[in-house]
Amino acid sequence: MNLTPTEMERLTIFTAAELARRNLREGVPLSHPEAVAYLTDEIMLAARKDMPFDELVDHAHHLLTAEQVMGGVPEMLRMLLVDAPFAEGTKLVSVVDPIAPMAGDIRPGEIAVGDEPVQLFPSVERLTLKVVNQGDRDVQVRSQTHFFEANPALEFDRRAAWGHKLAVAAGAGVRFEPGIPVTVELVPMAGDRIARGFAGLVNGPLDDRGVQEAAVTALTEQEVSK
Repeated sequence: MNLTPTEMERLTIFTAAELARRNLREGVPLSHPEAVAYLTDEIMLAARKDMPFDELVDHAHHLLTAEQVMGGVPEMLRMLLVDAPFAEGTKLVSVVDPIAPMAGDIRPGEIAVGDEPVQLFPSVERLTLKVVNQGDRDVQVRSQTHFFEANPALEFDRRAAWGHKLAVAAGAGVRFEPGIPVTVELVPMAGDRIARGFAGLVNGPLDDRGVQEAAVTALTEQEVSK
């Protein structure tokens, strides 16, 4: 038996839909691909049974509920488009929000904000520095970086920056373009004040005696060697 690519795709959809039906019988919430396969198969079957177009679209909205799928699936499946084989020919069936989300569901990627603005580093003394990128390409420094150990192409008061990091939200950063002065705010690193990695100039407690001078010396030697 020779099958066309369209027929092969139809068998793939049917197989995935059968898996989805098994999961539904067992009370297992459907994943996004399983839900898409199940809905698509049911729509194509209804078209083959000559269900009127309007009734088919309404039928598609009652096939799955939010309780039958994994969290976030309704929000991921905002529109379903199916080329359905009606007796008079193939028609595009568009189903908007085939799975209605439950009230209070959190959407994937949604940012939940509080009623009041969040103040970063309240009551923490801030240090303001001017930074100039003397290199030939952009440099980005992230929020967790010990600023003293930032890219050597950045020119600023390194001694003043000892034990500090950028006063930005976690995961954020600041980009420094070549030759353009940028004023940044720094705050003291908190917690155990242990810096490891970065440029390898500390790799230990920031407040140990002699660590800063050793780091400054090492940084100076690196610059001289260039």
